Amino acid sequence: MNGGEPEPHAAWLPPEAFRALGARRVLVHGDGPLVDTVFDEVVWACAGHGGQAWRTGVGAKSGDAPATGSPAPPATGSGPAADDPAVERPAVDDPVVERPMVGGPVDLVLALRGTEPVPPVVPVDATATPVGDDGPLGDEGFLLVRVDDVTVVLADAPAGLLYGLFELVRLGEAAFTGDRPAQPHRPALRRRMLDHWDNVAVHPVMGQVERGYAGGSIFWRDGVPHGDRDRLRAYGRLLASCGINAISVNNVNVGAVEARLLTDRLDDVAEIADLLRRYGVRVHLSVTFAAPVVLGGLPTADPLDDGVRDWWDATTRRVYARIPDFGGYVVKADSEGQPGPFTYGRDHADGANLLADALAPHGGVVHWRAFVYDHRQDWRDRTTDRARAAYDHFAPLDGRFADNVVLQVKYGPVDFQPREPVSPVIAAMPATRLAVELQVTQEYTGQQWHACYLAPWWSEVLGFRPWGPQERTVADVLADVPGPGPGRGGDLVAVSNVGDDPFWCGHPLAQANLYAFGRLAWDPGLEPGAILDEWIDLTFPAPTVGDPALVRETLHAVLDDSWRTYERYTAPLGVGFMVNPAGHYGPGVDGYEYSRWGTYHFADRDGVGVDRTRATGTGFAGQYPPPWSQVYESPERCPDELLLFFHHVPYSHVLHSGSTVIQHIYDTHFAGVQEVVAMRDRWRGLADVIDRAVYDRVAERLEEQLRCATEWRDQINTYFFRKSGVPDARGRRIH
Repeated sequence: MNGGEPEPHAAWLPPEAFRALGARRVLVHGDGPLVDTVFDEVVWACAGHGGQAWRTGVGAKSGDAPATGSPAPPATGSGPAADDPAVERPAVDDPVVERPMVGGPVDLVLALRGTEPVPPVVPVDATATPVGDDGPLGDEGFLLVRVDDVTVVLADAPAGLLYGLFELVRLGEAAFTGDRPAQPHRPALRRRMLDHWDNVAVHPVMGQVERGYAGGSIFWRDGVPHGDRDRLRAYGRLLASCGINAISVNNVNVGAVEARLLTDRLDDVAEIADLLRRYGVRVHLSVTFAAPVVLGGLPTADPLDDGVRDWWDATTRRVYARIPDFGGYVVKADSEGQPGPFTYGRDHADGANLLADALAPHGGVVHWRAFVYDHRQDWRDRTTDRARAAYDHFAPLDGRFADNVVLQVKYGPVDFQPREPVSPVIAAMPATRLAVELQVTQEYTGQQWHACYLAPWWSEVLGFRPWGPQERTVADVLADVPGPGPGRGGDLVAVSNVGDDPFWCGHPLAQANLYAFGRLAWDPGLEPGAILDEWIDLTFPAPTVGDPALVRETLHAVLDDSWRTYERYTAPLGVGFMVNPAGHYGPGVDGYEYSRWGTYHFADRDGVGVDRTRATGTGFAGQYPPPWSQVYESPERCPDELLLFFHHVPYSHVLHSGSTVIQHIYDTHFAGVQEVVAMRDRWRGLADVIDRAVYDRVAERLEEQLRCATEWRDQINTYFFRKSGVPDARGRRIH
């Protein structure tokens, strides 16, 4: 690493996680840069764990170590690409690599099929088509089978071989035990993407990373590239290992310096793309809609102006000439002060299609964010509703967007709250490609000071059925499973939680959220507890900890229910935004109540909540298709956890749980703090069991979580006691 900075934590890819693979005799078969990456990974693993590696399909070459955030095994390097002249490639001792090999005993074969015959060491039965599955594996899929004591990964394209390799790492010894029927693995979603809200120049308010809670940017530092090439390669490796295949490298709020990444600073983006390409990660760029004016000197950015269209066409051609596999543009327009097509009397379809047309000849896409609302709302006006905005702006445009426009919709209708209903836009636009946007960075869920495992929440969102219990899920919509409307498919995108902190995410346990996002994007049907088990096994391999069973039990005890614990001690029953406006950390019950941002709870002496019904409120409930429009309309049918999002109810309203609203508030806030106490106490049992640096960082953050949860409890309970005048039925102290 550069500049004498501390080595980053290995996250879920420590050397020990590669022991099962690295102890085997491994043959890699195929050509291409990603196959080179697979081979280098195998060579590195074998060098550390005593195995042997061979290569066919090309002349065998020396391997090197992939980038990793931990001390490397013997005979390793930092993982440069084969053609990277800037880094010296270390030699690897024979017998790690023997050249070339086409026959003889092997334990594992990773092979591309179709270009030339599969090596004869592959058992014939391993190449048989799985029963009931004769579809293509695609660009990223792979087939995993174990026959006659040989484990085989077959792929039709190099990326599939890379993902197959990391599946073997996840499986560990289980990949080399017994027989394993042929099983195809394909990603459910074509694009699994992270958006970095990183600023090139330090922003006077948001700093180097907007909503960043893990140090500075890994891409940029004080207006120039960060320069740590090893760290970027290691990051690409982490992303590929959990299934992420795309990133945007700068903030959607594009400043003056960041805008220039599209033109005279394009080489800075190209360098990132060169490093991440080795792991199949394509780079995207956030651009300002006003680029023709601020960069091109044009008098207008009108999407229907021929000069503007020519400027975008020419600029995009230059981008692809420099970065041939460039992914596309990300755009935040007409939102929170960002420029957009409204300036010229045009709509969002006009704006998005302008960029889509420029990208289409090169195979690129534009992710056009649907986060558009009135951010100068009058708190006195209860007819205006921020939750309605995305639907009102975009649903009428369904069918007008170009094929390579992906409308990027936040999972909820407001803004990444710990509890919101699923956005109605997802069900309203069957003729438009969609991306559901999650937030891995914990802006409203404890900012990576609080342990808050978000996979259960994301799983609920992806499993939500907008048209009723027998119809498609949100994940089905994104995966283009047949259902209501023509269907277009889509992506899963998340705001990244990564920075240059040694633990990547600030909080070591927040790494589980990054890992879980990638795994759910690959397969939305995965169970959050099983994903957590994968992460535990990889991050804390049994040989590296004092008591593996205790580590597993403790991490589940701390993380399994941690999202709901956070929900319990913060804003109740889906009302949201009782947060400190200065940074969105900690309680500020009335902090936004009289602001311009449209995030109100309307608590008074009689009750609390927002009336979003069609009958008496803003009508937002009517944006959902049946049956949810009827469910949300009724305070008797509305789920408890969303009651205050949809209804203003008296404190005496009885929930489905049997508790009144006011008693629920008291009970959950007392319970939430006690749960954090239990989390802290359970963690103390690992003091002499796991790596001390990890233990100390988590212990520090759990102490802060307890302090903050206590403050949430006391402010929320006191506020509502003073509003309602209703005492706690259990007689606990309220200030």
